[in-house]
Amino acid sequence: METTFSEILREFLTLNNLTQTQFAAAIGVKQSQVSEWLSGKAKPGYDLLRSMALAYGVSADYFLGLKDTFS
Repeated sequence: METTFSEILREFLTLNNLTQTQFAAAIGVKQSQVSEWLSGKAKPGYDLLRSMALAYGVSADYFLGLKDTFS
């Protein structure tokens, strides 16, 4: 079974002890946007995936589910 973006993001937040608000602030979006991603109602576009990768020093492949680890 393929891992969804919401599952990947939830795991990332948990493993890094980040709140939705902290994550949102780091990438320049509102907490409500992160909440929509976590609920599976929406997914981030290219620019936001890039912001996530740069803000946390993580490969975009991790957030896309192409890589199993973010470190």
